[in-house]
Amino acid sequence: MRSLQSDSLHEACAINCMTEPTPTADLAPSNLMEPSQPHSEPVQRFLSQSLSENSKRAYRADMRHYEVSGRSIPASPDEIADYIAEMADTHTVATIQRRLAGLSKAHRAKGFDDPTKAGIVANTLRGIRRTLGTAQREAKALQRDDLFAVLGCIGDRPIDMRDKALLLIGFAGAFRRSELVGLDWEDIEQVRQGLVIHLRRSKTDQTGQGRKIAIPFGRTRWCPVEHLDRWFALGGWGSAPVFRSLTKHGRISTFRLSSEAVSIIVKTRARTAGFDPASYSGHSLRAGLATSAAMAGASTWKIRQQTGHASDAMLARYIRDGDMFNDNPAGLVL
Repeated sequence: MRSLQSDSLHEACAINCMTEPTPTADLAPSNLMEPSQPHSEPVQRFLSQSLSENSKRAYRADMRHYEVSGRSIPASPDEIADYIAEMADTHTVATIQRRLAGLSKAHRAKGFDDPTKAGIVANTLRGIRRTLGTAQREAKALQRDDLFAVLGCIGDRPIDMRDKALLLIGFAGAFRRSELVGLDWEDIEQVRQGLVIHLRRSKTDQTGQGRKIAIPFGRTRWCPVEHLDRWFALGGWGSAPVFRSLTKHGRISTFRLSSEAVSIIVKTRARTAGFDPASYSGHSLRAGLATSAAMAGASTWKIRQQTGHASDAMLARYIRDGDMFNDNPAGLVL
């Protein structure tokens, strides 16, 4: 840092245990996604970097699901239509659309015609949308007052100090889970007004252009700068990850938290405060800042400056009904 001095075994391990290395076989791309003709080593190297690791994992999972169904590539339009029709009973529209995208990419990578563009597939998908609807389940925004209630139920052990810092920085910076756990102390700069966090890479910035996010001093006892400083005092240094796991004896390890751990921390702490944990996820912090800021009257462009959204349309889905009652026409006339 620049100038800056569980309820279940599964949850405890996901938050505080060393991350197990992923087997090599899992990391290898499915042969369904490999091009039919081999390329030179330099081309192969850059092709492997054309997708983010999260996208590659999603494609691999989708291809495994397709293979398990007993189907193979190339597939006919009728086979693809049958496949998505079967999924309609157990999967959301968003999942079906993502798997179609993966199948499209797999066919094109192997040099085959894309069957997902056929009329029968498009019409089947349209029927699924009309039957199931397209609304996606969204994590509930952890708004400011609810966040304060959650923080008020957290103690002062090392793991508690970490979790308070994580929740406050995640909220104040409107960070995605991967961005939050990807922070190193050297990415954080102390300035007169608070902190500047240098976000090196994000979901929407895979080329590493980077951006700066301001974290100002808070006006309440839940100042994110102060609580991060307390966590730093326990073991922050150099290029080490900011948010790390702890041993069962409460010692800070050198291992970075996983993205899954952020969701588990949010759910666990929400449960302790009396909230339904099923309603929340790691994304609740990001949505919470956007929603709370909208309710407080912040302009959309200033909110986007913090969240990194490119447009008001993209931001709108993160503002969880926060401004429904602001200048509501019924309220003005009744």
